[in-house]
Amino acid sequence: MGKDKLRKFKENETFRCLVQPKTEEVFGTDHPLKGHWADKVFGNGHPIVVELGCGKGEYTIDLALRNPQCNYIGVDIKGARLWKGAKYAEENSLPNVAFLRTRIEFITSLFAEDEISEIWITFADPQIHREKKRLTSPLFMERYRKMLKKGGIVHLKTDSRYLHEYSLAMARQNSLKILAAATDIYGKDRADLYSSRMSSVCGRDAVDALFEVQTFYESQYLAQGIQITYLAFEIDHEGPYISPEWDEDLWER
Repeated sequence: MGKDKLRKFKENETFRCLVQPKTEEVFGTDHPLKGHWADKVFGNGHPIVVELGCGKGEYTIDLALRNPQCNYIGVDIKGARLWKGAKYAEENSLPNVAFLRTRIEFITSLFAEDEISEIWITFADPQIHREKKRLTSPLFMERYRKMLKKGGIVHLKTDSRYLHEYSLAMARQNSLKILAAATDIYGKDRADLYSSRMSSVCGRDAVDALFEVQTFYESQYLAQGIQITYLAFEIDHEGPYISPEWDEDLWER
């Protein structure tokens, strides 16, 4: 392991905004913060928004700066990546930002029922031919339902048409309320997205964030001419979620 990574890991331990639970604290058991993020971390009752696979945390940070009336938690397993966002939040004393270093598979050990209002999934690995690891699979949808409030929203922003089409098919298969679906947000779909004025729990138009908040990788994709897709849907569903019937071969390339 390089010296720079070791330095970042050591500094991570000093950040009050960064929670790094041990495996024994989340594997098959509930973490002490479960159900207590509002009072023990943020000290208020504002809505909580979680970004899964937040990487360096730039999206979490930017959303938090735009919406001080909401609390934001960025989740990732890579400590060296989280260091950048956590350091910025710490140095700028951002009161509505926290970061969580853990595997996404453990989130139900960290968040209680009705504790979260919205989830953002930004540029996640599409996990081609590995549905159980895909962040919009029925397995993960069940996890989200356990922690999202009724009417809670999942936002998916990705460069992967494969992940977009799968997630759209999953939402339709399970009769979820689709709020927005676009395959080229900076191109042909931009005007339609703006005209929809889809709102978010945080009081500002969710569509604005699509264009005004970008991750490092998103900027790279755009420079390469890769289209960015967006999907938003409500989580509410009766009974178990089921896998969609869709043309996987068509979109895996």
